Amino acid sequence: MKHTLQSDAISAIITADGAELCSLKNSEGLELLWQAGPAWPRHAPILFPIVGRLKNDEMRSQGKTYPMTQHGFARDRTFEWRERSPKSCTLVLTDDQATRLHFPYAFRLAVTYAVEGAHLDVAFEITNTGDEILPASLGAHPAFNWPLLPGLPKEAYGISFSHEEAEPIRRLKDGLLRHKPEPTPIKGKFLALSEQLFADDAVILDRLASTSIRYGANRGPSISISWQGFRELGIWSKPQGAPFLCIEPWHGFASPSDFDGDFLDKPGIMKLARAATQILKYRIGVG
Repeated sequence: MKHTLQSDAISAIITADGAELCSLKNSEGLELLWQAGPAWPRHAPILFPIVGRLKNDEMRSQGKTYPMTQHGFARDRTFEWRERSPKSCTLVLTDDQATRLHFPYAFRLAVTYAVEGAHLDVAFEITNTGDEILPASLGAHPAFNWPLLPGLPKEAYGISFSHEEAEPIRRLKDGLLRHKPEPTPIKGKFLALSEQLFADDAVILDRLASTSIRYGANRGPSISISWQGFRELGIWSKPQGAPFLCIEPWHGFASPSDFDGDFLDKPGIMKLARAATQILKYRIGVG
């Protein structure tokens, strides 16, 4: 089941499958979100309870091993609708027998979408409903059309950051975090976009200074994204000509290539005490 949100400037469609945003159009009806074509069959999946891959696709917890594929299971589960209105909706996923085959922790994940003017606000509320510490990561993974305006070359586009990003970046090998950081391709506050940028998979900023970015060219529509509670940022596309660009606020990242310890000790995770709630937010602005 899908639900449409509408303001005077944008419209958005959300599906119960994965609580996924699957359309975002401006006031002229131009689709800005990648439409899950053959190059990549998703729109904007929610990454939970992990971001990226675990070594051998296995999660170790308290002496037991659980199968856990890349980015976790939330994106493949059907969420329940808690609330639906013309301008907002909330969907909820809770642990059950199926999730505990992969993740032996109790949780509630609520996702709220709301439109206001030219902005779409997305809020994630993670609650520990169990009696022990809840370790988890969460990430957003929205894919935007690249180019946003048909006919413009991809190289006309870039990402402007709110702050200078001088720190090294991280890269992946076989889905795991490489041991050594690499020099950033960002010049000051600007990242020039090209397919070659993604020849080594995603660009990962794990020492992020910025709290917002703008993605666009010198004409046509643009996308701005700001975030709260997220600590890392992934930027990804496929280097073989795929016409989308993913801009991904994360709390967490793939396992380092040399880590195979208990999930509670995994770098990058959040740890929620009994009955605790953590809220992470991001906002998409259409320009």
